Amino acid sequence: MKRYDNDDDLERALFALDLEESPAGLRQGILSATIYHVPAAPTVRAWEPWLYGGLCTALVWLLIAVIHGSAAGAVSAAASYGDDVLAFFSQSTTLLWIAVGGAATVWISQMNLTVLPGYQRATRR
Repeated sequence: MKRYDNDDDLERALFALDLEESPAGLRQGILSATIYHVPAAPTVRAWEPWLYGGLCTALVWLLIAVIHGSAAGAVSAAASYGDDVLAFFSQSTTLLWIAVGGAATVWISQMNLTVLPGYQRATRR
């Protein structure tokens, strides 16, 4: 909260300061280092578009094969594998070990493993 009516005295004092000129290109240097910054490494690796393109191509090929009906053997084999995986994960012992592993992961991730300052002391002399 201001306890005075105008800023004339303050402005006169600020403009009376003997300030040196900023270096040439300072503004452009700041802008190029911040908002116009070009990252050194590309955000997408060169192999990623090829991988995603290949996966999309394979999925479209599989979809076309299923629609035409020429992939009946592959579809039945995939269904058989899916049934085997579902039967494996439906066993009570498998579900128990998955639950134990998940609980251990959550428990370990919640632990604070930082060492307090001064707790470790050097024993060498």
